[in-house]
Amino acid sequence: MTLWMKSKRPADIRRPLCLTGALIGLAMALGACKHSSDVVTTASVPGDYRLRHPIAVQEADQSIVVFVGRGRGGLTAPQRADVMYLGQTWMREGTGVISIDVPVNTPNARAAEDSLREIQATLAAAGVPPRAINVRQYRPEDPRHMAAIRLNYPKISAVAGPCGLWPEDIGPSINNKSYFDNKQYYNLGCANQRNLASMVDNPSDLVQPRAETPAFTPRRTIAFDKYRKGTTTATTYPESDKAKLSDTGK
Repeated sequence: MTLWMKSKRPADIRRPLCLTGALIGLAMALGACKHSSDVVTTASVPGDYRLRHPIAVQEADQSIVVFVGRGRGGLTAPQRADVMYLGQTWMREGTGVISIDVPVNTPNARAAEDSLREIQATLAAAGVPPRAINVRQYRPEDPRHMAAIRLNYPKISAVAGPCGLWPEDIGPSINNKSYFDNKQYYNLGCANQRNLASMVDNPSDLVQPRAETPAFTPRRTIAFDKYRKGTTTATTYPESDKAKLSDTGK
């Protein structure tokens, strides 16, 4: 009797153990799947703000608007200066033609035609060739707005953003992992990148350095000659003291 009980007891215990092991394995598998998903979502957002909000170099439009009244054609002095500046900057950075959109079937359409002729003459004075100007006509969608002449051309520019994206709460929350891990919140650094992109004069400076200009040989020769003689290489200005208003501090 004792021998029979020993032989049956392991078989009776083995069944619930197998069931328990299967449930534990299933729970671990489900937990592992959820854990993997969280890691992928967190790792998809870079920790460096320069990678999270990169500055892209692409083609964008440079444009100005020339408002034209009903009874007077031509350009005012500030408008003429704006058109002249646009033509000069196009000579330096333009990557396409200058498009001029002129309103038609509007109360100021005739005055706009007179202004267009002066705009073309101003652009020609800035050095823009006639083949680089494309005149187009348009009809305003909203008649309540004053129809204006729009000038634009494409150029290479640096852009970043958009800013103001808040996918997570920046305060302490059970759902905010960045707060407890002491990581940068998503929008941090976006305004700095956007301002830098808008202020840079040449977008290619963000990608590669400019070529060095040749050295000024006469000045370099004088400096080397003074260095060999053991004298100072600094430039002296004999008349610099004449511009002083006071000797305070001497």
